[in-house]
Amino acid sequence: MRAAGLLLTAAYLAFVSWLLLRPHYVTWVPAPNLRPFGTIRADLAMSAGQAARRIAEGLGLLAPLGVLLPMAGGRVRTSGFASFARTVFASLMVSLTLEFLQTMVPGQLFDVDALLLNTAGVALAHLLVVPPARRALRRREDARARAAAGPPQGPAATAPRVRISP
Repeated sequence: MRAAGLLLTAAYLAFVSWLLLRPHYVTWVPAPNLRPFGTIRADLAMSAGQAARRIAEGLGLLAPLGVLLPMAGGRVRTSGFASFARTVFASLMVSLTLEFLQTMVPGQLFDVDALLLNTAGVALAHLLVVPPARRALRRREDARARAAAGPPQGPAATAPRVRISP
């Protein structure tokens, strides 16, 4: 599972990098947004459908990392909080790197709200998917361990069963 997680994470990051770091040749580029929630407020001033789409795009862009990063880590038995903190921090660093790299691409700009939305999307995806998936994997591991151990050993397991008829 860990190898698949690493491969999928690398492939997804390559796709996102290609998507975000392509030049956009436009005649005018607005100033970078360094004020938190500035772009989100502007999005909310649009129609409800446009605002929902733009905010959902920001939340969804890096959201798969919320599942892929723990999968790449390969830890089934780990603290839920530690896993969440590692995943959110790593995704924050990935998002920050992508935002800084965008400043070197024509037509792209830095937006602190994209950083916030990307990180929130990863956090939501992690909270919704990873804990239930880990519980299921732990149950499956425990069932395999019990099956591999065989029937219980000891005097209770070897005592003959007596059937009493009425």
